[in-house]
Amino acid sequence: MITLEDCLAFCGLTEEEVLAIAEHEHIPEVAAAALAEYLACQEHGADRIRDMIVEDIRASQARGDCDHVLTLLHVLHHFLRTHPEACPANHPWSKRF
Repeated sequence: MITLEDCLAFCGLTEEEVLAIAEHEHIPEVAAAALAEYLACQEHGADRIRDMIVEDIRASQARGDCDHVLTLLHVLHHFLRTHPEACPANHPWSKRF
């Protein structure tokens, strides 16, 4: 049987990044890992993952869930450091990565 850890190894993202995708898409973690692996092979796939994390942050802000916002900001920071191609050029903070 394939475990979540096996799927994480295949997709190349951290568990927290996969959990953000699962939250955004409302799918199980293993399915989110498969989606992450698929997106990683697509042109602009990293941009799509970045956008999912940003949308999760905005939804958490709207709910007033400050702890989850902080967690997701850390997830976004790590994702952008490991996937610099996903850093948007038109944001002043993007040059810091």
